[in-house]
Formats: sequence, C-alpha cells, structure tokens
Amino acid sequence: MAKLTRKQFDKLCANAKALRDKDVRQVLVCAGTGCIASGSMKVYDAIKAECEAKKINISVELKDHVDHDADGGYHLKKSGCHGFCEIGPLLAIEPLGIIYTRVKPEDVPEIVEKTLIGGEVIERLLYTLNGKKYAKRDDIPFYKGQERLVLKNSGKSDAEDLTEYLALGGYSAFEKALFEMDGAEICKVISDSGLRGRGGAGFPTGKKWESVRKQPEGQKYVVCNGDEGDPGAFMDQGVMEGNPHSVIEGMLIAGIATGASQGYIYVRAEYPLAVARLKTAMAKAEELGLLGDDILGSGFNFHLHINKGAGAFVCGEGSALTASIEGKRGMPRVKPPRTVEKGLWERPTVLNNVETYANVPGIILNGAEWYRSYGTEKSPGTKTFALTGNVVNTGLVEVPMGTTLRKIIFDIGGGIKDGKKFKAVQIGGPAGGCLTEEHLDIPLDFDSLKKVGAIIGSGGLVVMDENTCMVETARFFMSFTQNESCGKCVPCREGTKRMLEILTRIVNNEGTLEDLDMLESLAQTITETALCGLGQAACNPVMSTLRNFRNEYLAHVVDKHCPYCNAAPKVLKIDPDKCKGCTKCAKNCPVEAISGQVKKPHVIDTTKCVKCYACVNNCAFGAIKEE
Repeated sequence: MAKLTRKQFDKLCANAKALRDKDVRQVLVCAGTGCIASGSMKVYDAIKAECEAKKINISVELKDHVDHDADGGYHLKKSGCHGFCEIGPLLAIEPLGIIYTRVKPEDVPEIVEKTLIGGEVIERLLYTLNGKKYAKRDDIPFYKGQERLVLKNSGKSDAEDLTEYLALGGYSAFEKALFEMDGAEICKVISDSGLRGRGGAGFPTGKKWESVRKQPEGQKYVVCNGDEGDPGAFMDQGVMEGNPHSVIEGMLIAGIATGASQGYIYVRAEYPLAVARLKTAMAKAEELGLLGDDILGSGFNFHLHINKGAGAFVCGEGSALTASIEGKRGMPRVKPPRTVEKGLWERPTVLNNVETYANVPGIILNGAEWYRSYGTEKSPGTKTFALTGNVVNTGLVEVPMGTTLRKIIFDIGGGIKDGKKFKAVQIGGPAGGCLTEEHLDIPLDFDSLKKVGAIIGSGGLVVMDENTCMVETARFFMSFTQNESCGKCVPCREGTKRMLEILTRIVNNEGTLEDLDMLESLAQTITETALCGLGQAACNPVMSTLRNFRNEYLAHVVDKHCPYCNAAPKVLKIDPDKCKGCTKCAKNCPVEAISGQVKKPHVIDTTKCVKCYACVNNCAFGAIKEE
C-alpha cells in the first residue's frame, strides 16, 4: 500500500470505523501467552474448521464485502489477553456478551451449534463463583471491579489488525499531535495530566519530555523499556501482545514532542509473542506510512527499531538499558548526566516503559482533565497490576490509582485460595516490600506506599497466605537480586551476597541474633552506597519482612524451628541401605565426624558435623541426605 496523505488517512479511518460498526458478530479467542499455553490456538483452529464445515460465513479480518450481521456470519479474532488467566482458554462471543472459560477443542462443535447458530448459552462453560454462574463478561466480579484505559481494547479486538485499531480511534491522537500541536503544547498536556512513569520510579512524564525537548538541536531518541524483569510481573507483556499499536502511537507522540526521529523498543527475548506482534504492528504502520519519512506528508520523520534483551534484570535500569542497545554489557553508570541529557549514544533520550506510552494517546485525544478524573490528585490515571500467588483469581488487572489492596485482592482477586487467611503481599518486585493486613486499606499510589516503605514498582502483586514463611520469601527475593547483580559496584556485588548467605543460614535454623543486626547494618550500607536503583532497593524485601515479621526471624534463630516452613534443624544422615562402606565420605570429612568399617554402613556424628557437604559430594551412591 502506498504511503498516505492526511486526507487519505482520514478516509481510511472512516471506512475502518464503518466496517467495525457493522462487525457486531464476533468470536474472540484469547491469544495472550497464558491462554496460548493452555491451548487457545487449537480452539481457534477448531472453530474455523467447524464453521467452514457447517457453511457458516467466517472471516478472520475486516473486509469491505462482508456484513456479518446481515448474513449470519462471524468475524473470528485472535484477541489480546483478556486478563483472567486463571480460567483460560477464554472465548468471548459478541454481541451476546458471553464469555466461556477453560474451553477445549472438543467443546467447539457444541459452541458452534448451540451458541453461534442457536443463540443458546452453554451453562457448563460459564464462570462460576460461589455457586453463581456468570454469562456476561462485564458482570464477573474480576472485571466489574476494574477501570480499563490501557487495557480497554485487549480482549475485545484483534491484536494484529491495524484496520481494527484505526476503527477504534487508533492513531487519531498521533494525527492531532502531528498537525494541531507543537512540542511545547504536547509536553504541557502530558504535564497537566499528571502522568507519572509506570515503570516504578513514578517520575513526571511531561517533565522528562520537556527536558529532552529543550536540549540543543540534533539527534534525539525515544526509547521504550519493555524489559519487565520482576518475578510474577506480566503487565507490559499483556499490553505489547494485546495492543502493540498503542505503544507505537505513544512513542510517535513523544517523538513529535521532543524532536526525536529515532525510536527503540527494548524487549526481553523471553517475550517472543510480544516481539512478533510488535514487529507485525511496525510493519503494517510502515506500510501505511505511519512510520518512516515524511509521515502523512507532514515532514516529520520517525523510524522505530526493536532490540531483544537477554533477560538481565539490571537492564531495566535506564543507563544499563541504553548500554545494552548500543551493544555493550548492560551495566549502569554514574549519574549525572541523566538520560535526558546523555542517553542512547550520548544523545538526549526519552525513556519510558510500555504502560506509560500506552497512556499517552488517550491523554492527547481526551485532554488532561479527562485523565485526572481517574486516580488521585498526585497520582492520576490507572495502573495495571499482575495479580499472582495464593489468590483465587490470578491475572492482569487495571484499576484507578488509589485503589486499595483490599479491593484488588478480595473483590477482584476473589480472596485467598482454599479459604486460608491473608498474610502479606509483595508489591514492587525485588525492589519492593511486603505489606501486611494493616496495610490493606492504604491507597495504592506513589506517595502513600512510600510512607510505609514500599513502592508500586512496575506493578507485580504476589499474594501470600497464612502458611508462607516470610524469611524464606525474603531469601527468595534476595537470591534473585544477587543473581541479577551486574557486579559493577562493591555494595551490590558483595553486600547482597553476604545478605543471602545470612538469610540462608537463618532459613536453615543456623542463624544467630547477631545475624539480624548484621542484616540491618548491611541493608543500610547497600541502600546508601549502591550505584543504581537495583542495588539501592535490593534490601527492601528483607527490611520490610524484618519490620513486619520479626517474630518469624526470631523463631528461626532462637527456637530453631519455623512454624510456617517446618524447617526443623537439618542434619546429614547416611542411609544404611544405600551405604556400601567405601569409606570415601570418612576420608574426605575435615572434622572426622564419620565413622564405620569397610564394606559396612557408616554413621555421622551430628555433634561434630559442620555441614560442609564434602561427604555428600564424594558419595557415589547417593546415600547421604539432609533430614
């Protein structure tokens, strides 16, 4: 397709909207990573085959000559993530508003016969909660409690269809910014909206853009951080897979605002579907002339590239990310200068995450006051969260800033699994902290969480029940951070290693009260002296659990027994049925704690054993185990 002028683009958008208005009969199969892993594409293929076998008009894209409402046909779509990953594969049918759960290919003949042809609802495929069945998607408590702005089209449109994105108003904000606004006006609207970076730091987006705009003329860059390395987090993944054009449109607007002509999306390679959909979206945008040179005849040039990261958590930090794009080892540098002054290839760079850019088109199109009507005064808008852990309904949710944990976990999430009690929630990933029952009614916004020693981070929520050992939780996150440390600065490289060793001792009931003091001392030093945000926040899970669950640390170091993980004092024992009496264990024991005769089972004197594991490593028969 030839590149479009503005007039041709407007006509194309109008035609797309007219097609979408007729396209009321739709079958939307969730094509997010979670549902695909559960077999949703087999369901998609089965529906297509069954409809063709029954001579039902089925199309897989918007077409001029198909009026599905008139001829009884359907538009079959691979939608983005519906969010409710717990009950996938998900299948939505419009205009009936029906959503079916845990759909299998063998369910398809019945769905086609009874629902697509007969208009009947299949009760057994409906979502059920406390004995009540929900046929309508929007009536399900998981969805009813949300306010979707960034995710509004995910699950309701074809993730790979540019025509459909245009029909839903896509690239209208970009057109407005391109022809009706200048850079200063765009930056002012973004500033007035109060949009703050959704990657974790919460820095004012408009202020960042304005800083780059005011830099001297020359090459500037717009970079999108799609690395998303927090355990249990998949918010950006859901947006990139379900609505990739919203991210591209936001970056284009940032390019106009700052005078940048080049953009980079940095996505971790573990997100192959997100990468594929972004590439598809970019190719279609280039084909229309929405990316490239002289876009819509305006004289504005913007070229977009994708870089795949190798999965290093530290590359979520701005300077490490830009170094990785440049082909260097992903390591942070000392600041200042900041990225807005010297970022990618030492040129002024706007760096925001996926969700931040996806918010921009709505703000430009609807205005700053519209955006401020959601959320709180100092944290306007909505926030996406990945709800995981010991909660009934796991998945991707979006709520106004200021929503409480209680509403997210108990209203939207359905409460704790198996009727157990809530104990804590880890918010903000490895850089965040554990919040307890007393924090359930604190509004989730940047400033309120900071007061209780936690951060929103990118939006991961890991819920823990009454049986969770919080010391082990702290050890897990410290292990993650220590493994992901780039090693550039001593506080992070050595400090987190020492903290992990102490936590491991404590979990094994071998710690002391002095270890608790050492943890606090190390945490203070690392936080104050580490080079980048990863190191500076690495100790948050440890300090928050020490503060809120100190009794559990004391149970490990004083009682030598944890009531939650049942970590009784562990000792090494030799299984007499497996021991061949080869004597290798005794010969390699540095404290002579092992005794026995040749070719007869040996024993370990646990009072002498220092658990160096030399015996375990030298036993060829697997006879020595920890009990």
